[in-house]
Amino acid sequence: MKGKIHSFESFGTVDGPGIRFVVFMQGCPMRCLYCHNPDTQNLSGGVEYTPEEVAAIALKYKSYLKGGGVTVSGGEPLLQIDFVTDLFKLLKREGVHTAVDTSGATFRSNDERLLVKIKELIKYTDLVLLDIKHTDDEEHKKLTGVTNKNILAFAEFLSENGVKTWIRHVLVTGITDFDEQLIKLRKFTDKLKTVEKVEVLPYHTMGEIKYKKMGIEYPLRGVNPPAPERIENAKKILCE
Repeated sequence: MKGKIHSFESFGTVDGPGIRFVVFMQGCPMRCLYCHNPDTQNLSGGVEYTPEEVAAIALKYKSYLKGGGVTVSGGEPLLQIDFVTDLFKLLKREGVHTAVDTSGATFRSNDERLLVKIKELIKYTDLVLLDIKHTDDEEHKKLTGVTNKNILAFAEFLSENGVKTWIRHVLVTGITDFDEQLIKLRKFTDKLKTVEKVEVLPYHTMGEIKYKKMGIEYPLRGVNPPAPERIENAKKILCE
């Protein structure tokens, strides 16, 4: 068993509770217009590691992770679900808090084989950070290239199976920053039983330099980060 890893971060503070060791997996089925890690999208990239190798690296930092733990992010980590499950099994044996940061785009409620794998994964997962990009399906397709139906179904699956969840939503001027869209998302999250927190992530342009280095055009050139009052408005609607 080997997984393709893009990179590691030893002192993550925005990927779950406390200080986190973050594993960025390679490969993603989505093409979000605001993606700030375009170098993680292609599954052919990355470096291969075994779960044992990654666990050994993460556990070197265990003494610094009190109140925190290990987060597997991406890319899309559930593209390599078997690897993540094996890694989490190793980490839970050592008493390490585990979180997975996912779009939920790979979820298929009618795929029995996949459901078995997901149910195995959540046995060893303390927290799911679920990114909900847009509540309108057509707008979601424009923004990411894929439907949001599987993502919303995954959120409901997590709720039904008692998995602690944080919902994350990127606020983008002119794309997701509309009260109607935010209110719709709030109504959806209110129906979920295991959501502990909703995070508003203001769009930023820090990933633009990666596009230049890779020689590809930045899709949201000219789009500014949301104004402070719009960020506060989104937080009031989604979080209070």
